[in-house]
Amino acid sequence: MKATQISAYGDAGVLHVIDVERPEPGPGQVLVSVGASSVNGHDSLVRSGAMKIVSGRRFPIGSGLDFAGVVAAVGSGVDGIAAGERVWGTVHPREKHAVAGAAEYVVVPADRVGRVPETVSAVQAAALVVPGVTALTALRAATHLAAGEKVLVRGAAGGVGTAVVQLARAFGGEVTALARAEQAGALTDLGAARVADYRATRPEELGQFDVIVDTVGTDLARYRRRLAPGGRMVTVGLSGPAIAAIAASTVHGSRRIRTFSANPHTADLDELAGLVAAGALRPVINGVYPLAEIAAAHRAFDKGGVVGRQIVEM
Repeated sequence: MKATQISAYGDAGVLHVIDVERPEPGPGQVLVSVGASSVNGHDSLVRSGAMKIVSGRRFPIGSGLDFAGVVAAVGSGVDGIAAGERVWGTVHPREKHAVAGAAEYVVVPADRVGRVPETVSAVQAAALVVPGVTALTALRAATHLAAGEKVLVRGAAGGVGTAVVQLARAFGGEVTALARAEQAGALTDLGAARVADYRATRPEELGQFDVIVDTVGTDLARYRRRLAPGGRMVTVGLSGPAIAAIAASTVHGSRRIRTFSANPHTADLDELAGLVAAGALRPVINGVYPLAEIAAAHRAFDKGGVVGRQIVEM
């Protein structure tokens, strides 16, 4: 089978699609015939070497956090899911994988997949897995968004940002999106009540918010000051400065900056499927690339400045 592997840490040029032996599922595992995978921030970080504390220094390393496809086979002891069913899921983000989601087949524990909503294709499903679960976790578990609250979304045009805008609106929030001015139409269509150009708007000009969801990871202290009394802020844009800002913010109690790592299991994916089926969340796709051109998908992701996800189709 074909699989994407990293031969060294670096830019998109270190990605190679090579022939490897197709894996077989062990006890408690499922083998998925992958239809599509997306490019995530996690994938870029692994590829660049920023996560070598997890991925180590021995190559090759598989690429692709998420996947959507069809169950090809199940291992012993697997109940509730069968060959032929359409599924989506992720590999474990804190483990090293020789073969990951950007491959023709991937093996994962059965509790890391859920059934794909009937209304979406594999390409559309791949655009929703990580952004959807991340947005759901940010708004429900991390900030407990309530209807009627004001929400600020930084990096609103990215994969996670577009999902946060949609779900925040679906949960009754009044959404202000920070993005480029030329992206305002798309974000308004997704549910933003207001779009501010981050290049021309200082945080102090934005007003106050009950919930701030940050996907950028810079200037966190300045944005934290935009929280109303009782406000909550979460960031998924982790970096050295971001970690320092998170640690420093703990003195502010409930108004501290929180973070988390989305690591979805079946229950999370099933909840996400229900939201997609109900029309609360739809995929936002910028480009679709064949597996052989995965390096181009990574380059487009690294360049940024677009609305939506880069998808790799098998």
